[in-house]
Amino acid sequence: MKQKHMSGKAALKIVVGSILAAYGLTLAVYAGFGGATLAIFWQGVANLTGLTIGGASFAVAVVMLAFVFFYDRRQIHIGTVIYQLFYSGFVEIFSRLHVYSQSRILNFIIMCAGIVVFSFGTGLYSSANLGRGSYEAMTFALAEKNGWPVKYVRMVLDVLMVVLGVLCGGRFGVCTIATIIIAGPIIQWTVQKF
Repeated sequence: MKQKHMSGKAALKIVVGSILAAYGLTLAVYAGFGGATLAIFWQGVANLTGLTIGGASFAVAVVMLAFVFFYDRRQIHIGTVIYQLFYSGFVEIFSRLHVYSQSRILNFIIMCAGIVVFSFGTGLYSSANLGRGSYEAMTFALAEKNGWPVKYVRMVLDVLMVVLGVLCGGRFGVCTIATIIIAGPIIQWTVQKF
């Protein structure tokens, strides 16, 4: 395996992308229109196991990274660790800071903006090519090993996470559908441009 070295630019992409992804996710999820795709799966796992959402997200990340380690370990690197630390920490911070209006229309616009920011941040830290978060690592491993477009792999995985999450007790909503439609194409565009 060829050794990769982290430049300042790559480190900045990982940190800024992770923070943007965390900010966007919290904007979208707390707007009141249901969970984002992977968050629904976390809810379902928590419902089945009795874990907290944080515990369920960590357990799901471990399983996904174990799969990626054996399927295409090139996706895992120092960026994977940096991402997990910044993303998890900033989700916790941002979830306590947001204030929403009484207007459902304004909150819907905030949710859509959140999905765009989340997707851009995800694409930005993925473009550093120094490891990806668990879900992105799985997405890119399947896409690159099979020659499939990232946007379609992400959309299929999103649908799968939602179906499994709902079957296990997770909450579906407009945010879920919007994330399935919007996230994959924006992530792919951002990776190609940055």
